Amino acid sequence: MAKWRAEVLLFDFDGTLIDSKVDIATAVNLTLGDLGLPLRSEAEIFSFVGDGVKRLLRLSVGEANQDAFDRALEVFRGHYLQHCVKTTQWYSGIFEVLQHYKERKKVIVTNKSLEYTLCIVDGLQARDLFQHIEAPRDTTELKPEPVMLERALEVLGADPSQTVMIGDSTNDVRAAQAAGIRACAVGYGYGNREKVVALQPEFYCETPHDLLDLF
Repeated sequence: MAKWRAEVLLFDFDGTLIDSKVDIATAVNLTLGDLGLPLRSEAEIFSFVGDGVKRLLRLSVGEANQDAFDRALEVFRGHYLQHCVKTTQWYSGIFEVLQHYKERKKVIVTNKSLEYTLCIVDGLQARDLFQHIEAPRDTTELKPEPVMLERALEVLGADPSQTVMIGDSTNDVRAAQAAGIRACAVGYGYGNREKVVALQPEFYCETPHDLLDLF
């Protein structure tokens, strides 16, 4: 039986392509410090990552300090744009994966804002590696909603049956399933492996190297 071939690879960003959590935590704590709020441990902040910057900051400022939320968004923007590529880098082996699939269409589909995503992509000199980048236009589009995946397919004129969504979280797998495309979960990122595997994605990779020749 011939191996299935993906013509379009949709990639989650944080926790799948890049390890960005330290820079995110740095910007969050600089923000909290500026606002006179208690700092968070890196582990706490890491657990808040994945559902967009608004949820990240709502959880970081804490329930008792939601009146500081709007100011936190503004302050965080300055700090994160300054720090977003201080330590952020590709996961080991990911650049090799992107080069291996250079003849396929590759898209970033992320819950991160487009401004931050482009800042990192350009900082890593990676704009030419991707045919398209999808980021949420508002909070209603955040994965696990399939909106961004469907829009990416429309922009590329791609066939869902020839597309795979690759990501580390349940949001990625659920978005793929809602969009009617195959899902590939990865076990090296920020997501909960047991919860991701329980959703029964078509593919699972423990390391970036496992992505080579899979599609």
